[in-house]
Amino acid sequence: MNKKQEMTGTSRLSEHDIKEYVLERFKEVKKEKIKNLVSFQSMNKYMIMAHNQDELQILGNIVAGYKKISLLDIMTEYEKHLKMALEKPPTIKSHSNVIMHIFGYFSKNFSQLEKEQFFKLLNEFKGEEITIGKILSEINPIIYRFNNTYLANQTYFLLYSDPQPGNLFHMLSQK
Repeated sequence: MNKKQEMTGTSRLSEHDIKEYVLERFKEVKKEKIKNLVSFQSMNKYMIMAHNQDELQILGNIVAGYKKISLLDIMTEYEKHLKMALEKPPTIKSHSNVIMHIFGYFSKNFSQLEKEQFFKLLNEFKGEEITIGKILSEINPIIYRFNNTYLANQTYFLLYSDPQPGNLFHMLSQK
């Protein structure tokens, strides 16, 4: 495993495995109704954003315009752009962008010390001192602390987090 694989979190799941997982879930969605596609888009937003933000916007527009074309055409177009999005592997920069979007959900509720710790972790990730899996495993408990079901349902955490629980707030509570 090279340094880049380590830093982008592919030591746990390869990008191929992630792509296959998402495409298998989409196969199930294709057999369903538009509400399932809306749910799929919502659950995979940050994972897709890490891969390709431009395609994420196109996918969002496809879902938003569902009343204008047939369900079959929507699913076909969505699948085409989903595959295009997943072709582009995430980078440290794209993961950092996703992490900042996630930070936006909590920033108003963080103490100054918590904000400093968050940015310390982000800088360690950007500096390739920790993996995406490590920073996400640190963020994961925050989701439950603030009872954010939208983030709790994101496949981004499922696919990129390290399996062990984070300790950011445990560490802060001991100071």
